[in-house]
Amino acid sequence: MSSRERILGRVRRALADVPGEDAPVERGYLREHGERSVTETVELLAENLADYRALVHRCTEGELAALIGRLVAERGAGTVVVPAGLDPEWLSAAEAEVFPDLAESTPHQLDGVGSVVTGCAVAIAETGTIVLDGGPDQGRRRITLVPDHHICVVRVPGQVVSSVPQALERLDPARPLTWISGPSATSDIELDRVEGVHGPRTLEVVLVGGGRPSAEVTS
Repeated sequence: MSSRERILGRVRRALADVPGEDAPVERGYLREHGERSVTETVELLAENLADYRALVHRCTEGELAALIGRLVAERGAGTVVVPAGLDPEWLSAAEAEVFPDLAESTPHQLDGVGSVVTGCAVAIAETGTIVLDGGPDQGRRRITLVPDHHICVVRVPGQVVSSVPQALERLDPARPLTWISGPSATSDIELDRVEGVHGPRTLEVVLVGGGRPSAEVTS
């Protein structure tokens, strides 16, 4: 008996009691790892985002414009690109020139933009992941990949889920999904970390809730 026949024989024996190809396969995956309150889920998201070296901020809806204006100013960005469906009030306090997301914008033009501000489709607490789906407040994928500074607004708790399975239930697989876990980074064989290779060097996530007083706006 050849090695090939021996291996195939083991495979056949292992699959002897497996249903046919058309039979449904039950997968006992957990939809969520542990039970958490809404507050605990949001806290887990913030912790995991920070672990991935994203900068996490919190504010109320009324404080959002001022916070975005401060983040843009601290970055020293003279220009900001925004999706067509982004609420213009978000940029009302930003002292920077605002450019719309245009199909004719070249990579060179986007590379010269200081910051990009977007919303998101969903945020996953267990993995510290922000998902964009190209919605009106998120724009084309390239505007969140070429500029070096991305400010992403997440509405809490409405856009926050615990797990990947829960996120997938909200997402349309036919849309252009971008999954972001922290700033773009890569490491070479010696594990030297380099940020900004495949996307923004700096990711700032703003968690917008409804009840935090101004004194507790955090970074």
